[in-house]
Amino acid sequence: MWERIYRMLVKEFIQVLRDPRMKALIFVMPVIQLIMFGYAVTTDVDHIKTAVCDLDKSPQSRALIERFTASGYFTVVDSTDRPERLGELLDRGQATIGIQINHGFAEDLKSGRQAAIQTIVDGTDSNTGTVAMDYAQRITQEFSRARVGPGELDQLAPPQTEPIELRSRAWFNPDLKSRYFNVPGVIAVVVLLISLLLTAMAIVREREIGTMEQLMVTPIRSFELILGKTLPFVLISFIDVLVVTAIGISWFNVPIHGSLALLLFGAGLYLMSTIGIGLFISTISQTQQQALMSSFFFYLPAVLLSGFMFPISNMPEPAQWLTYLNPLRYFLVIIRDIFLKGSGWDILWPQFAALAVLGTALLTMSSLRFKKRMA
Repeated sequence: MWERIYRMLVKEFIQVLRDPRMKALIFVMPVIQLIMFGYAVTTDVDHIKTAVCDLDKSPQSRALIERFTASGYFTVVDSTDRPERLGELLDRGQATIGIQINHGFAEDLKSGRQAAIQTIVDGTDSNTGTVAMDYAQRITQEFSRARVGPGELDQLAPPQTEPIELRSRAWFNPDLKSRYFNVPGVIAVVVLLISLLLTAMAIVREREIGTMEQLMVTPIRSFELILGKTLPFVLISFIDVLVVTAIGISWFNVPIHGSLALLLFGAGLYLMSTIGIGLFISTISQTQQQALMSSFFFYLPAVLLSGFMFPISNMPEPAQWLTYLNPLRYFLVIIRDIFLKGSGWDILWPQFAALAVLGTALLTMSSLRFKKRMA
């Protein structure tokens, strides 16, 4: 039996690796995807296009504008004396936020009266708009409590003592960099895509070019054929896991605080599910085009219902129940917790158990259906 499985493994590796384009697809594409998504998939907001209408033109108003630009979050693209110009820039998409400082701003500060400024935000992109408003509010509050050298803001009215002081501290990701959260998720998504396509397409290709019938008349049994067809893709997927993980750590400087061995163990359980799904897709597809479309039919909902982009708790309740059947949901928790929190088996065992159950069920169901198709 092991001799027949070994021969199948050799056959699969030769068939996969003899094509330079296939080697590029397996080993180069995951790296390119990780780098592209690692930079593109981010919720960090900076260099917000800002239009300024300073009607006061005082040292205080200029100091406030300097606070905005010095923060790195805002980039002034236009300065005007006409308030209606702010609306024009936002309408044309040339600015994301407009800041208007009215006459008497400095006088109000010196006299102790409450000074007001107006911000107008483009709410087309609600996330960017919300973050921009939050940044503007924080900068304004810090400015109102500022004390700097004579001749600039030393004449400000003394700030009132606040009865409650809020001191926040972020654990596991002190700088709140979205890349630390997204890059491990991209690793899981890339591994899902590669393992799914390789398994589904390879078996269908055998049937499409007519070599499956030749394999069926050989002494090899269905169980051995399944192992021989899937094990190469498991090994290739493990190599991809190591490669993209190394790039995530070295290129994007994402820290890994947990055990790499535990991460690889979780990846093995995860690949049981993805290989099982790919094997099942191969049993319901007659051509490689059908297998490709069926793979993406599963892939896109799996990503959307995994918590990779949107919190699962914000989804409708039926969608939340559906996520329990998604292996990507559990592996995302494992890989992010191992990377950022350094969590171990005592914390992550429910996710490992869920992946083991899902992987066993999917592999069993797909194998039985594959045997039925061969019979």
